[in-house]
Amino acid sequence: MSNTNTSQGRKVQPKSSAAEGLRELFVDELKDIVYAERALLKALPKMANNATEPKLKMAIEDHIEVTEGQVQRLEQIFEILGESSRGKKCDAMEGLIKEGESILQETEPGPVRDAGIISASQKIEHYEIASYGTLSAFANTLGETEIVELLEATLAEEKEADSLLTESAYNSINWEAAEEDQQ
Repeated sequence: MSNTNTSQGRKVQPKSSAAEGLRELFVDELKDIVYAERALLKALPKMANNATEPKLKMAIEDHIEVTEGQVQRLEQIFEILGESSRGKKCDAMEGLIKEGESILQETEPGPVRDAGIISASQKIEHYEIASYGTLSAFANTLGETEIVELLEATLAEEKEADSLLTESAYNSINWEAAEEDQQ
């Protein structure tokens, strides 16, 4: 089968700064998620301000405080590791935030936009759940038990946020948005 995409299947040459061991990869991934959380802190107020359902608005506002605590926890992890907490641009979070902004532009205020906000927010939560799960596994493998506890606390918060978003969607918002189709 002929392949027109010449980059597919090719070996990638690592950068000169590429991680050589799990600890380096772990720190690199921590820098990625701290950037992501800080970017999210800038994006969440916009989502909250554009939500119309009061419980959704409150859930997003509450998650701003939770996210601030998560950033502090990450800074504590960097301190334990003796590393700088300077983030590294997270392309995934940049894309997810951009997608959320696009949803705001493409929906009218009300239940449909609220459903879109939940969709965008859950994509972010799932990215964070995957990231913190992996980071926790790395920390565990590296024998960093104190760091595992900190990462697991954040992972539990992200799972709780995802659960609350699902609850909001299924309890009212999706149904109200579906009613918009019938009008």
